[in-house]
Amino acid sequence: MKRILIILLLMITGIGVIASDLEIESKTQKFSDSEHKIKLDGGVKVKLDNLTVQSDTADITVRRNNKLDTATFYNKPFAVEINGNKKREVKSNILQVSLINKIVRAEGEAQSVITEGNTPIIIINADVQEYDTTSSVMVATGSVTMKYKDIDTYSDKAVIIADEKGGVRKIDLIGNARVKQEQNESEGHHFVYNPVTEEMSVTGNTKTIAISDDGKKLTIHSDYQQYSKKQNSYVGSGHVKIWYDDYFAQGPKVSVFPDKKTNKPNEAYFVGRSKIIQQEKEIIADKIKMTMNPKDFEASGNVKTIIHNVDTKDGDL
Repeated sequence: MKRILIILLLMITGIGVIASDLEIESKTQKFSDSEHKIKLDGGVKVKLDNLTVQSDTADITVRRNNKLDTATFYNKPFAVEINGNKKREVKSNILQVSLINKIVRAEGEAQSVITEGNTPIIIINADVQEYDTTSSVMVATGSVTMKYKDIDTYSDKAVIIADEKGGVRKIDLIGNARVKQEQNESEGHHFVYNPVTEEMSVTGNTKTIAISDDGKKLTIHSDYQQYSKKQNSYVGSGHVKIWYDDYFAQGPKVSVFPDKKTNKPNEAYFVGRSKIIQQEKEIIADKIKMTMNPKDFEASGNVKTIIHNVDTKDGDL
């Protein structure tokens, strides 16, 4: 196997400001002056810092000042980055590594897997994924699906920020985003999830569906929602609407809390001028408490009751 080991030489010719060791291995290596490329074939393996990329074939573009620029790997390449006990693996149809900016771009059936020890933490599939090894920011675009612990997501775009130890610090889902966790499902334009606090905020025509033990659906629709996984509670604001069984309620803001025994969403507190409708009854008040089990509600503050379709025909005296 023919091998080229480039350390200080390539650092001088412009791999980056920070000292880095670059190793390139392959069966054959050719330089094309007309194409300004180094062509690699057979058992290609490139190592840069803690990043290793392998493929059957690859080429590296060379700038006019002889600085190496971008390495492109073909035929289902595979990349691995190790950070302590955490490992990031990336595979795709084509993979590009900027030797200057240290950015990895995976195109076509791109998949990234982050594991801690032998346990997968997060799995991301997308049309394109771009990972900045310096800032630890990964951007995925095009039919993005992600599994993070017990959370499954779909979106047009996702931005994942890792911490200094390689763990997940923040997840952004943008465009036609959907999140499923156990029996709960949410959708909206933009999700922001903090894995440390286990809190999620959603903006843009948001909707959440929570399933109770008896199979009944609690649907929350609003402009903005915030969810706490630790407390299993929701806060919704902006044109809030809730459907449950024969209940319909709406108002400017609502807080939903779980039952202490079942930990399922059970109590909804509306504040601001709100109303609740049950069959022919419509109650309007400044505050409304709505309970799913047992099914009940309580209104306070300038309460107004409207009974629809009252029979006004004369009856026997």
